[in-house]
Amino acid sequence: MQFIHDPQDRWHRLDGDAPALPTAHALLTLPQWQAVRTTWPADLPVGLALANTDEVEDLAGDLPRLALVALHFPKWTDGRAYSQARVLRTRLRFAGELRATGDVLVDMLPLLSRTGFDAVQLRAGENEASARRALTLVTDHYQGDVHQPRPQFARIA
Repeated sequence: MQFIHDPQDRWHRLDGDAPALPTAHALLTLPQWQAVRTTWPADLPVGLALANTDEVEDLAGDLPRLALVALHFPKWTDGRAYSQARVLRTRLRFAGELRATGDVLVDMLPLLSRTGFDAVQLRAGENEASARRALTLVTDHYQGDVHQPRPQFARIA
């Protein structure tokens, strides 16, 4: 899991609803992306910041062009971004960076990993060392996840 810190983050959001001008590592909102998707240069890395109410399946055709999808947790009790992540990884086969943003707590790290997130921006005040430790506490699961589908049934010969 990669831990993102604002000052070192190469991805940058563009201001408000202004038209997005092509620039490397731009993190666009869905409306910004929809306005420029047909003209965005293929050689410029672009990311998409989605709300947890956005339909990720509508982006299937655009995913090969996206280097990053940032999914937002407005509250730690709202888990819709977990479902979005799982759909992106398993059904749509998104191979780029999948980042959790918003109200992300240390306790969420194991499930973030299991649903396909590979980067996280922790909420202010959360401890990165504790988050790294949380990823090592439980290493085996009965239920399947994006890394290891389960249960695996034995074949009877």
